[in-house]
Amino acid sequence: MSKISAVFFGTQNFAATILQKILTAEFIDLKAVITQPDRAAGRKQDVVKSPVKILAEQKNIAVLQPESLKNNSSLNIPDADLYLVCQYGLIIPKEIVEKPKYGSINVHASLLPKYRGASPIQAALINGEKETGITIMLMDEKMDHGPILAQQKSGIADDDDALSLSVKLSHAGADLLIPTVAGLINGDIKALPQEGEPTFCKLLNKDDGKIDFTKSNAKIYNLYRGLRPWPGIWTVWNNKRLKLLKIAKSDKQITAGVVLATDGRILIGCKTGSIEVFELQIEGKNVMDAKSFLNGYRTFNNTILG
Repeated sequence: MSKISAVFFGTQNFAATILQKILTAEFIDLKAVITQPDRAAGRKQDVVKSPVKILAEQKNIAVLQPESLKNNSSLNIPDADLYLVCQYGLIIPKEIVEKPKYGSINVHASLLPKYRGASPIQAALINGEKETGITIMLMDEKMDHGPILAQQKSGIADDDDALSLSVKLSHAGADLLIPTVAGLINGDIKALPQEGEPTFCKLLNKDDGKIDFTKSNAKIYNLYRGLRPWPGIWTVWNNKRLKLLKIAKSDKQITAGVVLATDGRILIGCKTGSIEVFELQIEGKNVMDAKSFLNGYRTFNNTILG
């Protein structure tokens, strides 16, 4: 097929996997990459490049990093036949979305119209879904609203968390994108409107990880899976935030929120069943395993968390 020009919009690791695949497509001439500005991260607040920028620089691709795309008249986004978007993280105005000959294509990590929004992978895990997938769609002015070009289902394993599921879906999305783009250009694939009632998911923050022990251990475990590794789940003990970094479900019945600590093991009661905690971190201290934590905090047993 004839070659087409493209610009890629993306930021995080998921998007970098998609970009890597795009670079293997001989019929796509990638003109530039648009990614978010370098951000301060970690305790030391060192300024770091996005995974997409790192990959683009390695491949000698031009990189643009606008703080916003709202004032697009001042931007130097190259003209192209197609814009490809994945996990960019900033709003792309209608004028930019509609600019290319073939429009703009988005790779979204859910089976749209389910889980439109910023956290579809996390939402699927938190809600205990057994299946999710990838949607390749043509973008319009509304968030994750445009017509669908292709979808592919993917199972969710019982031990999947946000990181492992993201890796799985990024490779599925990368493999689906290239033939979908080819089909669109050749006229073999037509976009179809989304069908069904949409559901939505929000941008997550640290407060979303606060544990409610009046819920079942299954729901708490799903929250843990969905928010691992970030922002993580936590509770409060002695007026300090206590992060629970590695947990599992237990059938042992304990009063909700009450700690049972015996033989170097920590269990916390839920509405039904309990959770066992293997690694945790009290505010201002290092990560500890259960036995080390109990050796350092001997009053932890029989306390109530929340």
